[in-house]
Amino acid sequence: MQFTPVPNLFFSQLMPQIDDINELKTTLHILWALYRRRGYPRFVTHTELLDDTSLVSSLKEAAKPADEALRSALKIATKRGTILHLVVDLNGKAEELYFLNTQSDRQAVAKIQNGELKLPGLKAKVPTSIEVEQLPDIFTLFEQNIGMLTPMIAEELREAEKLYPETWIKDAIKEAVNQNKRKWSYISAILERWSTEGRSDGTYRRDAEKEDPDKYIKGEYGHMVRRFGR
Repeated sequence: MQFTPVPNLFFSQLMPQIDDINELKTTLHILWALYRRRGYPRFVTHTELLDDTSLVSSLKEAAKPADEALRSALKIATKRGTILHLVVDLNGKAEELYFLNTQSDRQAVAKIQNGELKLPGLKAKVPTSIEVEQLPDIFTLFEQNIGMLTPMIAEELREAEKLYPETWIKDAIKEAVNQNKRKWSYISAILERWSTEGRSDGTYRRDAEKEDPDKYIKGEYGHMVRRFGR
């Protein structure tokens, strides 16, 4: 059995305000859909929502058609401030994206609009031209094993790509997981250590019993790990 986390604010502040059952169903469905997504930023399209049979079937009992009920629910949730709405160009056709209204996603939407953040196959409805860019595997690997991919961490990973081989970054993430040190600062310290001292066999050491899990904190780069720990 799998579970979907729901923010506490949903129960304490948002749910008491919702009096439309379709808004409630659609909001919960978006939370579920966004949690299953990987990469940065996380969003769901209007087409995906409309194609989801579980959501559409739950709206069929409404007095209006399912597609009209969905659009109405999305409009209410956007007006309430639960979700963010952005219209983009997808292969020459307009597509609507929906984000959770968090500080991280507000920043992502702003970057998409001004062309700083590029999404695969998508162009924001602004004069700035946005080219297609595929997120490297390290983003997914980080999010699956370390934690949420915030804009700051995403930028750190992009900078690391310029400095180190992709295999190094992946191995450093694995090393951090093996040592149960799930922080970007720890991963960064590993990469800097390898860059300075070199790697004898090109792979990270797997024998955890022979390694001190706090070696990067106690070693030459310890002050960096303690200072920049997140």
